[in-house]
Amino acid sequence: MKSFIDVSRVVLAGALLAFAGSSAAQQTFPNKTIRIIIPFSPGGTNDILARLLAPKLTESLGQQVIVDNRPGGNTVIASNELLKSPPDGHTLSLPGNSHVLVPHLTKTPLPFDSIKDFTPVATLARTGMFLVINPSLPVNNVREFIAYAKERPGQLNSAAPGGSLNQLATELFNSAAGVKLQHIPYKGAAPALADVVGGQAQLSFQTPASSLGHVRAGRLKALAITGETPFADPKVPTFAQAGLPGFDVGLTFGLLAPGGTPKPIVERLNREVAKILAMPDFREKVAAQGLEVFVSTPEQYRAHLVSESEKFARIIKAAGIEPQ
Repeated sequence: MKSFIDVSRVVLAGALLAFAGSSAAQQTFPNKTIRIIIPFSPGGTNDILARLLAPKLTESLGQQVIVDNRPGGNTVIASNELLKSPPDGHTLSLPGNSHVLVPHLTKTPLPFDSIKDFTPVATLARTGMFLVINPSLPVNNVREFIAYAKERPGQLNSAAPGGSLNQLATELFNSAAGVKLQHIPYKGAAPALADVVGGQAQLSFQTPASSLGHVRAGRLKALAITGETPFADPKVPTFAQAGLPGFDVGLTFGLLAPGGTPKPIVERLNREVAKILAMPDFREKVAAQGLEVFVSTPEQYRAHLVSESEKFARIIKAAGIEPQ
């Protein structure tokens, strides 16, 4: 009987200590600067969204929130940076779909599990993708572009961040349209688009947030957008309307924390993000970037990441895309 009582006391003491630690973490969080890691160079959608969010979170949490760009390594550099950070809520990342896509696009085993080793916090927004081209190409719509590309297999370069959904879009377009576009990897959307504008590359699959300024200025031409809704300003048809039904690639953006981050901290961050996403001025700024606000609980975000990973595995296998 005594040993049973002793064991019970140990178990109870451990539970009380765990509860006390979790409660203390919740009470002291945040107590220093919060960092949002971006796996791409400045100027892309992840970066734009983080810089819209950071000042709002700074105001609501009472601690400065900064954006830290860590491009390269097909987003693995940024993921490793988050992985080795203390699980105290002061380091987050905003990777988009690339977080669960990269494992399916690389032969090299990754030093982490993209689902198990990270803690989903909240989704922020989602969007479709433009097919943008250099205006010098003698085409004005998707059908003309496909015909042009078929006459030049392997000669048209598609610029996109390596390990991203932008890259996957290129491969899926090759499969759906029966063409051969050559993917050229970049560290972010901004340098990729700069080369399309400059003519070093001919096209890119990009979000409205990263490419809209170039499109409106006439430096790029948007031929179509993925998803079910055409873009309003400027008018850009969906791929289905443009003659390529079935081609659909969209991005979802959310915040991740290191694995093991205490639940009270995750829930606090989720509540603060949900409040910000409900603010009319924030929603207007997000909409101006061609993004749609997307609210979720941490559990819903985890389920979404699992679903996306499984979807990417099916898509990549069906398209015959070989990991590099």
